[in-house]
Amino acid sequence: MTAMEYLNFGFVLSCWMNVAFALSSTENSRTPAPIPKENLLVLTVATEETDGFHRFMQSADYYNYTVKVLGMGEAWRGGDVGHSIGGGQKVRLLKEAMASLADQEDLVVLSVDSYDLIFAGGPEEILRKFQQANHKVLFAAEGLIWPDKRLADKYPVVRSGKRYLNSGGIIGYAPYVNRVVAQWNLHDNDDDQLFYTKIYLDPLQRDTLNMSLDHRCQIFQNLNGAVDEVLLKFGTGQVRVRNTVYDALPVVVHGNGKTKMYLNYLANYVPNAWNYEHGCSHCDEGTVDLSQLKEYPNVLVGVFIEQPTPFLPEFFNRLLTLDYPKDKLKVFVHNNEVYHEKHIQRFWEENRNTFASFKVVGPEENLSQGEARNMGMDLCRTDATCDHYYSIDSDVMLTNPQTLKNLIEQNRKIIGPLVTRHSKLWSNFWGALSLDGYYARSEDYVDIVQRKRVGLWNIPYMAHTYLIRGDVLRTELKERNTFVLEKLDPDMALCRKTRELTSHREKDSPSPESFHMLRPPKGLFMYITNRQDFGRLISAANYNISHYNSDLWQIFENPMDWREKYIHKNYTRIFTENNMEEPCPDVFWFPVFSERFCDELVEEMEHFGSWSGGKHEDKRISGGYETVPTDDIHMKQIGYDMEWLHFIREFISPVTLKVFSGYYTKAYAVMNFVVKYTPGRQSYLRPHHDSSTFTINVALNEKDTDFQGGGCRFHRYNCSIESPRKGWSFMHPGRLTHLHEGLPTTNGTRYIAVSFIDP
Repeated sequence: MTAMEYLNFGFVLSCWMNVAFALSSTENSRTPAPIPKENLLVLTVATEETDGFHRFMQSADYYNYTVKVLGMGEAWRGGDVGHSIGGGQKVRLLKEAMASLADQEDLVVLSVDSYDLIFAGGPEEILRKFQQANHKVLFAAEGLIWPDKRLADKYPVVRSGKRYLNSGGIIGYAPYVNRVVAQWNLHDNDDDQLFYTKIYLDPLQRDTLNMSLDHRCQIFQNLNGAVDEVLLKFGTGQVRVRNTVYDALPVVVHGNGKTKMYLNYLANYVPNAWNYEHGCSHCDEGTVDLSQLKEYPNVLVGVFIEQPTPFLPEFFNRLLTLDYPKDKLKVFVHNNEVYHEKHIQRFWEENRNTFASFKVVGPEENLSQGEARNMGMDLCRTDATCDHYYSIDSDVMLTNPQTLKNLIEQNRKIIGPLVTRHSKLWSNFWGALSLDGYYARSEDYVDIVQRKRVGLWNIPYMAHTYLIRGDVLRTELKERNTFVLEKLDPDMALCRKTRELTSHREKDSPSPESFHMLRPPKGLFMYITNRQDFGRLISAANYNISHYNSDLWQIFENPMDWREKYIHKNYTRIFTENNMEEPCPDVFWFPVFSERFCDELVEEMEHFGSWSGGKHEDKRISGGYETVPTDDIHMKQIGYDMEWLHFIREFISPVTLKVFSGYYTKAYAVMNFVVKYTPGRQSYLRPHHDSSTFTINVALNEKDTDFQGGGCRFHRYNCSIESPRKGWSFMHPGRLTHLHEGLPTTNGTRYIAVSFIDP
């Protein structure tokens, strides 16, 4: 062969090789036809319809999975899988189900847990990812080995991804899955994960059955040991769970181990339970309309006063304002404070016939908080007519009359209304728990508290106020000692027992030694709702009950409640409707205090009792001499000076800016006092100027009811105000222009509160 012939032959051979390679590459890269979603069957084991099971089914229905439930109604004999080995019953049930599916070669079987698992994607996605994995059987993977750590070295080395098998998720072609589970010949309480692990670690079986693990969480996301890898991914269509390590969007999310609370958090959003565009999509599911019922449900209201609490009379009045038939409410009160017996007695005397019943257990019973709360709950648990139990602590101020109706209509087993401290992040729920079981802030806690995210939220801990269905107390929360557990406070005990609730079927009559085998995890979900503004929590931590009317001192600790109780209802109209009068030149008259404040301040002064007598010698003031003395008590004498100055800053300074244009008050006063005028002691006050830039003078009682006469006359303008209104204040300049006198009180006793501001 000549050189030219050789070159031509080589060229032709090269062309044929390129053509052959191209044909081969085309053949090898040809994408197989997608598996029809009708070829996917989901098999799960559930012996009872728990809250977790219903959530699993809701997520499956959302994506239109075909699900077959195995073992429903069967006694659970698979051990306490949440805390020890077990779960073999699941393999046995799967083996029985697969026997009739073994010859369906095109059928893909997805075996998953149900109590602690949700779907985050649809059948098409899971089949596509399974097909891309190119294995006949695929197990879920995790970074922690269970239950036998000695087997760790036998696992194949993985360059990237999770190394160890998790039995909570298996997907594979039916004949191959059948060949795996057909090997089961153990007991129901043997460990399912250990069974699958031994098969997978057998190199021959692993190769013959073409098995692998979903190392990079494309399909299965086990949360145990991987919480830090996972976050929520909000999109326009739906909310997904994203694994940030592998940049994966898992389809099946499994809250295995101690991550069930984190799964609850994720399931508040996935699949599409809440998103930024549409808010809460499931909040109206399963609700009831009370207006459509023949009669309202019976509710036992458990009230717990475990410490001295501000504004307790107002708390009880809030119960009266609930928009709910009072003949359907029974009230149980546990009062642990002698100080509050007078408040309860007064409320009962005024409302003894308002409720269906009213029972009080007082401090003489010497009950612990846990014992008292057990007693209240038992009253509903043992009463077949009790439809709901509503527990409320005395530090909860319900400002929404629809609260009870709203909670009942949401129709959840356990639900509480969100209440928070005014302008603080302190609330009645925790969004997460730390490893030692105490408070931890969830990623969405602040948004929920501030109502930037509105909906129903599955949470691990609630306190202060919540509603529990009566049938739940009689069937699921049957334990009578619900509020006592180790060293936990009562609310924490209740929540832990609720979260970790297990059950057994009494018809099986388990023996003591086998009892642990009959306890499937049955944790109840607890919800908090912030769909409406329900009210607030008041602070009782620094409540000093040494005063006669201790609520007067709560202007710092509980400013909102203080304002509602003590500031005149028309005060804000000063600014919105110019609700202010000018009876004399530069003398402004406006409402500031409620009648309740006036009465309580007078009571406080009379209880203190050390009136000055209107003498010139006065050791309370600088120099010890008062030029124009009054029969008075200084705010400082009763320890109310700081509170009174704060009142001036908050409620008088804004008025000053309105009426004395261009003047900015320091809101400081040395002389703050209550004056008492009586015909027998001091009935009037001679003409004088006040040592102030301006003065306020508040009438604390009612003319013609509590006294006759009285009033104030301004000499320069020959103008008198002889009919002061209770709770209204004069404001007038103190020096130079407004010489004034106190007109004689002819009968009874007149009280006024005076401040010389900006001396």
